[in-house]
Amino acid sequence: MGSGLRAQETETVSFEEIRFSRRRTLHPLGWAAWIAAIVAILTLTRNPFYTALTLGLVALVGWRCAAPTGDEQHTLALSPLRFGLIVVTTASIFNMAMVHVGTTVIFALPAWIPLFGGAWTLEALAYGALNGLALAGLFAGFTVINRVVPVRSLLRLTPRAFHPVAVVVSIAVTFVPTTLQQIQQVREAQAVRGHRLRGVRSWLPLVVPLLEGGMERSLQLAEAMVARGFASGATSEERRPQILVLAGFVAIVMGWLLQLIWAQPVTGAALLIAGSATLLGGLWRAGRSHPHTVYRPDQWQRWDWVVVGGAALAAGAYLLPLFERSAIFYYPYPTLSWPPFDWRIGLATLGLAAPALV
Repeated sequence: MGSGLRAQETETVSFEEIRFSRRRTLHPLGWAAWIAAIVAILTLTRNPFYTALTLGLVALVGWRCAAPTGDEQHTLALSPLRFGLIVVTTASIFNMAMVHVGTTVIFALPAWIPLFGGAWTLEALAYGALNGLALAGLFAGFTVINRVVPVRSLLRLTPRAFHPVAVVVSIAVTFVPTTLQQIQQVREAQAVRGHRLRGVRSWLPLVVPLLEGGMERSLQLAEAMVARGFASGATSEERRPQILVLAGFVAIVMGWLLQLIWAQPVTGAALLIAGSATLLGGLWRAGRSHPHTVYRPDQWQRWDWVVVGGAALAAGAYLLPLFERSAIFYYPYPTLSWPPFDWRIGLATLGLAAPALV
């Protein structure tokens, strides 16, 4: 049974796909390119103009493509706006308390106070706020992805060599809402019995049933997966691609170190190219040992090219040396100054709005 299931995995239609099909019209690869561009932009730049523009485009796409329905609004544990307010405030205060650099001093604490002693500057406050805005943008982007792409479609994007790992990760993620639901059920059941939370000891009647229920669900799931032969022992033919993947990864790391640390660009570039080819070849060979069929494949349509092209245009403006790089790498130290803005980079960033247009 195990070898038969490993030879061919058949996917079936789930209620999750039916729920997502009413709002999802783009291919998951298009959404993957979109979120990859957002990660690249918000990781590279701290320019408030580009960061605010990216946040606005993410909000536009979320409003057009991932607006929650009336029932789904109650399931949002933490909205992007609330998360943004919390993380921007926290990052600003933390950076101002830890980094005592800058010429615009708001106030100063005695130098003998550990960590917090010294000048609290406006530059540190601004840079902490920019870091918080970048984190808020990443959270908002992944929130959109979570609402428009089902877990099953994300599994299809995973290389077939890592399909068992992707299944395990998706199962672990789905345990989070189940655990939250069980916490609420246990609290309600204990409240009916007159239990009240008054201290640390009062949490014991909640923790014990929660752990017991989690262990029971885990054992049931493990028995079901073992009975279906999931990820049974690999043969020698299946181990060879894994060695290629490991060798390619080591070559990429060595090439990167040769370029950055030992100043050998030619040898480093050769190792990077060879390592990338070896890694991709190993993934391809490992994927051939895990064939599977799809009951309802995602269709690639012409507007998916528009989304991928817009994401590539936006990410390329920040990753490639096409424009002035100083406008991207904004740094408010030592004196807070007006950030530069290149209209060409801003125009290219508008490519992130492609999902809202199509």
